[in-house]
Amino acid sequence: MSEFIGRERKARRAYGFDEIALVPGEVTLNPDEVDIRFPIGNLKFEIPFLASAMDGVVDPHFAIAMGKLGGMAVLNLEGIYVRYDDYAGILDDIARATPEEATGLVQKLYEKPIQEKLISKRIEEIKKAGVPAIVSSLPQKAERYGKIAEEAGVDCFIVQSTVTTVRHIAKAYQVTDFTKLCAQMKVPVILGNCVTYKVALELMGTGCAGLLVGIGPGSACTTRGVLGLGVPQVTSIADCASAREYYFKKSGRYVSIIGDGGMSTGGDVCKAFACGADAVMVGSAFARSKEAPGRGFHWGMATPHANLPRGTRIRVGTTGSLEEILYGPARLDDGTQNLVGALRTCMGNVGAANIREFQLTEIVIAPAIRTEGKLFQSAQRVGMGK
Repeated sequence: MSEFIGRERKARRAYGFDEIALVPGEVTLNPDEVDIRFPIGNLKFEIPFLASAMDGVVDPHFAIAMGKLGGMAVLNLEGIYVRYDDYAGILDDIARATPEEATGLVQKLYEKPIQEKLISKRIEEIKKAGVPAIVSSLPQKAERYGKIAEEAGVDCFIVQSTVTTVRHIAKAYQVTDFTKLCAQMKVPVILGNCVTYKVALELMGTGCAGLLVGIGPGSACTTRGVLGLGVPQVTSIADCASAREYYFKKSGRYVSIIGDGGMSTGGDVCKAFACGADAVMVGSAFARSKEAPGRGFHWGMATPHANLPRGTRIRVGTTGSLEEILYGPARLDDGTQNLVGALRTCMGNVGAANIREFQLTEIVIAPAIRTEGKLFQSAQRVGMGK
């Protein structure tokens, strides 16, 4: 439903995670018996969680740890791990920088050209550990890096930019043909990011296996402030999930929707699935793990942009191991640990035996969901009052 925001100008209402709540079901299930596996192409993962392709979150060591725990960690092929062979000192420099210095330092460090031999090396390091290798590239380099990645044994290839469309127009450079790319690649291709029904539908027609949904909701992203772009995640995921259902009925081919960004707690994750996601991509929650390379810091993918940074470096701290963040036991009361347990428990409480059933959960608009009855938590800055 649209409302007038001025004379002859309407705007559609959109919703974020803090404005909705999930309604418990009439039947409840044992959380340990729900099915949360995530298939993508010919791959199947035990948990529907992807770690964001951000350098403060995923390096080869983190990718291995995430893979052994059943999830997907995406290595950024535009990042420092393919620019520097020895990157430990680079990470130390970023962690030591003051807030005023951080963005300029990151821009300078990312000026070093990408070494294509390091693409192969990093993928081989991950594969050697016996886990799937997943990597991400900007559209401009996707065809070139996709070939290198395939030769190195990559299992899934992601093409990701701030806003991705099939009909990109440019005279200064060759536009990537996503249909051609998806046909050429022998591994599943995921495209992103998008937030609208029509764009999602067109991207699905390229033959991709999945779509990343989210523009600007990430904790380290400043796109919404710098460009004014973005649609809150509840509405974005629901709209793109609707496109998935239409496309599935029309073509018989199922394209997975992956909610990307804006989820810092188990409750956010659960709401993303209930709105229609098949999996979620999370950054800041994993950046807080002991295995994350960021030393307690996290920065957006577009932070290094030379002319218009659309990300920043934030301090998230280190709160526990990756296993604790994924599977618990949770040692914090704010919902940032045991994300898998939260998902399973919520599914049990709404009576959903699998993710597809969870996508049918009743949702209510609830702007007071985080504040109702939480006076003491807010006053003491604990639990939901932080």
